[in-house]
Amino acid sequence: MRVIRAPSIGLAHELVVKMILEKGHVLQTEDDEATIEFEEVALQVDTPLAGPMVSPHSRFQQKFVDQYATDLLHGSKASFEYDYHGRLFDWGERLSVDGTPVHVDQIEYIVRKLQQSPVSRRAIAITWNPVIDEQLDDCPCLQLVQCVLRDGKLALRVIFRSNDMLTAAGANMYALVQLQKSIADRLGVSCGTYTHISLVPHIYYIRDMHDIEPFCGKGKYIHPVVEVCAVCGRCDRSGKA
Repeated sequence: MRVIRAPSIGLAHELVVKMILEKGHVLQTEDDEATIEFEEVALQVDTPLAGPMVSPHSRFQQKFVDQYATDLLHGSKASFEYDYHGRLFDWGERLSVDGTPVHVDQIEYIVRKLQQSPVSRRAIAITWNPVIDEQLDDCPCLQLVQCVLRDGKLALRVIFRSNDMLTAAGANMYALVQLQKSIADRLGVSCGTYTHISLVPHIYYIRDMHDIEPFCGKGKYIHPVVEVCAVCGRCDRSGKA
């Protein structure tokens, strides 16, 4: 596993995009999409509320990520196969115990667990629901959230089974840090580190080619693998592919 340590989530986003584009390998997914994939990666951010929280190279800027965070924390009226708000704050869709539908507010549990036992390692929330997700084409990427209270600060650790690091990860990180702050505020503590683990980090280098160019700067900032440059064709590097 590669570890990237950065002072902010915006910079962490830029560093992981650079690493995947320069060191990743081409893989055609089961949905027949062209990706650049990399080994497991952990992004450790020491001061998650420090700027920049959004990379200036990202397609999704402040207005978008603010709305994305609001939807995660408070829910959305939009209709999706799943949403992270529902999976974290109301887990248990289609499940029942003794005939009673299951509704678990996992974030409330995390707060209660850490209030009861500040040293607990059990303050976790999951998203995967086998009853639903084994049948979904678009199933949750975020799998687990863990909160740990140490030295008077709340650390947040998240695990993604798979993560689109170019377009989705920036908004994912921003919203999850807002969740971290929300829980920390309820506990009356400050935010500690934010650790973002992706088991299969990747970039859709054909589908999202226009989103790569701002990070790449036409070869000024990043020197992608030859397959990416060959598809892009926007600078002299494409002729070397």
